Amino acid sequence: MTCRIPHALPLPVPAEMAAWDRAAIHEFGLRQEVLMENAGRAAAEVALAALGGADGACGLRALVLAGGGNNGGDAFVAARHLADAGARVLVLHAGPARRYRGAAAANLRLARRMGLPVARPGARGPEAAALAAWEGRAPDLVVDGLLGTGFSGPLRPEARAWIEAANRLGREAFVLALDIPSGLDGRTGRPGPVAVAADATVCFQAAKLGTALPEAGPWTGELHIVPIGIPGFLIRQAPARCALLTSGTALLAPPPDPLLHKGRAGHVLVVGGSPGLAGAPLLAALGALRGGAGLATVACPGALAAEVRSGQPDVMTLPLGRERDWSAALAAELAPALERFDALALGPGLGRAPGAGEFVRALLALPALPPLLADADALFWLAQAPTLAARAAVLTPHPGEAARLAGTDTAAVQADRPGTARALAARLDAVVALKGAGTVVAAPDGAAWLAPFAVPALAVAGSGDVLSGLAAALLARGLAPAEAACLGVYWHGLAGEAVQARAPLRGALASEIAAALPRALADALGEFTHPSSTTTRPEDPSDA
Repeated sequence: MTCRIPHALPLPVPAEMAAWDRAAIHEFGLRQEVLMENAGRAAAEVALAALGGADGACGLRALVLAGGGNNGGDAFVAARHLADAGARVLVLHAGPARRYRGAAAANLRLARRMGLPVARPGARGPEAAALAAWEGRAPDLVVDGLLGTGFSGPLRPEARAWIEAANRLGREAFVLALDIPSGLDGRTGRPGPVAVAADATVCFQAAKLGTALPEAGPWTGELHIVPIGIPGFLIRQAPARCALLTSGTALLAPPPDPLLHKGRAGHVLVVGGSPGLAGAPLLAALGALRGGAGLATVACPGALAAEVRSGQPDVMTLPLGRERDWSAALAAELAPALERFDALALGPGLGRAPGAGEFVRALLALPALPPLLADADALFWLAQAPTLAARAAVLTPHPGEAARLAGTDTAAVQADRPGTARALAARLDAVVALKGAGTVVAAPDGAAWLAPFAVPALAVAGSGDVLSGLAAALLARGLAPAEAACLGVYWHGLAGEAVQARAPLRGALASEIAAALPRALADALGEFTHPSSTTTRPEDPSDA
């Protein structure tokens, strides 16, 4: 990866996870039975903890649904451990028993040796079999081991019937999915077209990328990441291309120096503003100041300077010319002043009048620029001249802007957000932060990071301007582009959560998101370094 983000959790796609499994078995020498035993035992422990602990397992009615592959083998192991804890277990397998191979077949035999009822239901299906086993009563627990992470595409009719039966039983039972809810694509997080609606998903060794994407939330329930014994050094030798940002991301923030003065804390230049859009660059400047920059200046057409500043004494302005509109001549006027700034945020409120495009092209043609972040209307103009995007260190498009840059539509962007962000980063040779629920940060070398936020409070005009100023401040404070984008996105998400806690039914303003930034980061660092008994932080099983 381009840079190491502290405590980011790997999010492998199914092919990457399969490679880790193969390396553990064929290169390191672990037996597949060991990995399967660890997985099934951990799943049983998660299920029992969710239902009151092992002491309450006696009499628990547990229906275990096993598919034909290794996911079915994990289910057989879970069934054994649930039975050992005192649960009354019924195991139903979806395919003929003769099709099981290797460790899965061995664990099917072990389940039978324990005397567990193991059967393949007939035409009535799993729902009827379960109800018959318990005299018409629904199970207390349904364990979904039908389809593994390798599933993609539309479901076959028989598999869909099993999934729909599991969901009907799940109306009264706790549903635990093994590794991924059956029917969910492990890469995109989308159902095909239905999936098991789990109350919790136990992810073996690492959450798969699809399970961590926001659209998977209604199917996965709470995610539990459990180690199964794959050595960490194998994972580090072949790291997943995507990782999940955690509270450890806050450790990227430069610590304040008691002897710091404003000139050494970073000076951010926001270039933007146009008639009717004068507030956008001001919000970006506030985001920069709240993100720790010592100084923030807005460069705008001279006749708009008073309107842009809007009585905000914390923000300086750099009027260019005497008109209200942009032109190429204003870039030449700005050029001598650029050496005063440590980072540049280009685009908030810039507008789409022809003169704005001329300004952008003239500015990006200058030989020397400070680290540059392009956002908003700057992205509109870059879509028309994509070769200029390489002058930017970071691009922060929303899905519509990303679609314009990629030459596609918004639906295609949303169908594969990580893939879109990676492709744009590689083609434009810049770090791309694709905004939205589950913002994705991608670097030109293919590395990507997913932010764990889907916060309605952030869906408000000006929120993206605050983010652009914040990330520019981090560039100004010396962070590398990928680090600045990851920390900016994570920090912005924390502030959104803080604002939403005070305004849960919406109504928060972008300026309030900016105001929440300092406290939000302090709280994150406090939770990370001094966790309370009620605060949990996800751990990376590869470090175990």
